[in-house]
Amino acid sequence: MEILLATNNQGKIREMKEMLGEMGITVYSLKDKGISVEVEEDGTTFEENAIKKASEISKISGMITVSDDSGIEIYALDMKPGIYSARYAGENPTDEEMCAKVLEEMEGKEDRRARYVSVVALVYPDGKTKTFRGECYGTLTHERIGTEGFGYDPIFFYEDFGKTLGEVSLELKNTISHRAKALKLLKEYFEK
Repeated sequence: MEILLATNNQGKIREMKEMLGEMGITVYSLKDKGISVEVEEDGTTFEENAIKKASEISKISGMITVSDDSGIEIYALDMKPGIYSARYAGENPTDEEMCAKVLEEMEGKEDRRARYVSVVALVYPDGKTKTFRGECYGTLTHERIGTEGFGYDPIFFYEDFGKTLGEVSLELKNTISHRAKALKLLKEYFEK
């Protein structure tokens, strides 16, 4: 089976290629297929954005397409940044800027609970669509710790590891992450 990933995010491509590749699926990025389309994420939920991206890219490519929309939801910030996680600190922010913005907004807040959410949309060329949702719960640190992962990983403390996701290997992160959980459901769907 061949699948096209509807993302330009190198961190997501690396994670998804590793996880789906284990299933014997050949995974292509947009770059691999010479597609340079930016799909506007104007939905109000992770589900809407993931489906829109996968649908538009599937129409262009004629391939089975997988898209992920994901982000971090912080309880003390009324579940923000949510679907705006990638641009919460402005257009095309660095990972450092993203973490700094959240840490600044969390100053003085005692409730540091957060969750990562990932919705993976699978769209076939005939329009058939399925979504799979994964969540990972943690707490926010007061500073960046670790250089692994991407995005908010260095400030996302995962209790069972006793570390931030910025301190663990991609292999270890892929055993518990929100995206790993959503992709596990996708894998189970394919196995049926």
